Amino acid sequence: MGTFFMSFHCACCGQIHECLPDIGSSAPWAMYTIPEEERATRVWLKQDTCVIDDQEFFIRGVLEIPVHEQEQTFGFGVWVSQSQEHFLSYQEYHNTDAIRPYFGWLCTEISMFSPTLSLKTMAHFQGNGQRPTIELEPTDHPLAVAQRDGISLERAWEIVHEYVKPSNLGVESSE
Repeated sequence: MGTFFMSFHCACCGQIHECLPDIGSSAPWAMYTIPEEERATRVWLKQDTCVIDDQEFFIRGVLEIPVHEQEQTFGFGVWVSQSQEHFLSYQEYHNTDAIRPYFGWLCTEISMFSPTLSLKTMAHFQGNGQRPTIELEPTDHPLAVAQRDGISLERAWEIVHEYVKPSNLGVESSE
C-alpha cells in the first residue's frame, strides 16, 4: 500500500497541491555566522555532515512531524550538533542502524516555530543510506508539541510556503 495525500486547496497560494514536499536547511545555522569570505577555509560542508574550525561537528537528519489524517509524515531536514567522538563514529558507521542514538543540539532555525536553535535532540540512526531521524526532547516547545501531536495539513502547507517560493511548486508568484 502506497502513501496517499489527498488534493489540497492551499489558502496560502490559492492553488491545488497533490502532495506535500519535505523541506530542509542546506547547512547548520553556525555556518551562516561565519563571514562568507572565511567559509572556504573554516567550514567543511558536505551533503550530510559539516565541521567548523575543526571544533564544531554537525550531522543532517530528518525531523518528522505527523500530519493529521495522513499516512506520511512531513519531513524537515535539520542539522544537529555532535561531539567529535559521535561525529567520527557516524562517519565510520553511517550506513548501519547499529549506532545507538546520540544526543545533540538542534542547529537549524525553523522560523514558523522560532526560536528552535539549541533544542535538545536525539539522533536515531537508520542505516541503509537513510539520514538519521531527529527526535526532540518532549517539552512544551511548539516544535516538540508538533512532533509529538502532529499538525494539520493546512499548517504543513503554511510551513512549506514559508520555505519554498511559489514558483518552485508550480505556482506563479505575484512578485
